[in-house]
Amino acid sequence: MILSLFDLDNTLLDGDSDYSWAQHLIAVGILDAATYEAENERYYRDYQAGRLDIHAFLSFQLAPLARYSLAQLEAWRAEFLESKIKPMILPEAANLVRERLDRGDRVAIITATNAFITRPIADLFGVEHLLATEPEIIAGRYTGKTLGTPCFQSGKILRLEAWLAGLGMRLGDFEESWFFSDSRNDLPLLGAVTHPIAVRPDPVLREHAERAGWPIISLRGED
Repeated sequence: MILSLFDLDNTLLDGDSDYSWAQHLIAVGILDAATYEAENERYYRDYQAGRLDIHAFLSFQLAPLARYSLAQLEAWRAEFLESKIKPMILPEAANLVRERLDRGDRVAIITATNAFITRPIADLFGVEHLLATEPEIIAGRYTGKTLGTPCFQSGKILRLEAWLAGLGMRLGDFEESWFFSDSRNDLPLLGAVTHPIAVRPDPVLREHAERAGWPIISLRGED
């Protein structure tokens, strides 16, 4: 069996769903633009630079979920999927995922972005298996906290191992394992699979991929 893993933001999507969700909440007047937008931009720059404090970011990013009912959050999310996410879906990326599903690979999207945002995005790609940072929910409301290990950097390996263990499998059981990602933050997992693929990579990942002889591709058509 072959395992095909896909990062989400700036890999399958032409943009970052985490960042865009906050911008959407600002646009609909839920968050104060003057304060929240600057913080959102700062955390995004830290992520791009590979220095993100994931726990501080999650406290910031999940806090709005705790302020509103699940029904209201889902309504805003539906608007977000239509206005922000669907235009970000890269046709070549969707085709690649479909090819891997059709040939019988075990396919999963593995992302640091929380599951409230990313579960319906994985559904848009037709992917059942999602490994994402899990926000805590109690009595039908989000608490603003996370469950377990954030699915970020080396945490992606831990989350992958736990998922596979639940299936009675290990990474080494697959004849091939593929991981497609754009980000230096995914170097731990890229180094653990048999076929690491750099997708329009950031400068640090590009340098590493070139040095290691990893394939470098784009899913944006014009590149």
